[in-house]
Amino acid sequence: MRVARPLGALLLLTTLSACRSDMHDQPRLEPLENSTFFKDKRASRPLVKGTIARGELSEDLLLTTGRDANGPSASFPFPITAEIMARGKQRYDIYCSPCHSRVGDGRGMIVMRGYKQPASFHDERLRMSPPGYFFNVITNGFATMPSYAMQVEVPDRWAIVAYIRALQLSQNASYDDLNAEERARLTAGEAAEGQGEGGQPAQPAAQQEHHGG
Repeated sequence: MRVARPLGALLLLTTLSACRSDMHDQPRLEPLENSTFFKDKRASRPLVKGTIARGELSEDLLLTTGRDANGPSASFPFPITAEIMARGKQRYDIYCSPCHSRVGDGRGMIVMRGYKQPASFHDERLRMSPPGYFFNVITNGFATMPSYAMQVEVPDRWAIVAYIRALQLSQNASYDDLNAEERARLTAGEAAEGQGEGGQPAQPAAQQEHHGG
């Protein structure tokens, strides 16, 4: 009886260890493992032509690549609304402003601390670049700028591009870019600034100091 118990325990341990070994070393091929079953000796098989990874189906090429038949697209894949513009500003302030600054002049906070300064969005070259160009740079990176595809989803990339366009317009707009209502408001504002107290024309600061002295 005393001998039977140790033998039973030994048999149980042997069985359990064998089971654990089978679980760790299952009869299957690991990715990129050598195989004697296939002629090319590769366990990982070539993908069937036309295979698309889950979640990577891109039926709208303009939306997902920023390109059309002529290259970087000059248009957006959807209408730009106030909500999209607000979203673009939020994403821009988070991901872009540390380098490009809040106004897009390339003098962001980390540039002030030694990081290489990017080009200003207000340079002629970038002001003339189509929206698809900026989308592609956000997606794939450019020069020292890394890709932001992992951080910024496709719709948000377009929202950022729309906001960049707004920044460019804010610093380079002309009177001819305004509609009739905007021109009237601008004219009214200039007229108000040109009048001093009591409806009198405002005097330059130097003249006011002279008369007051």
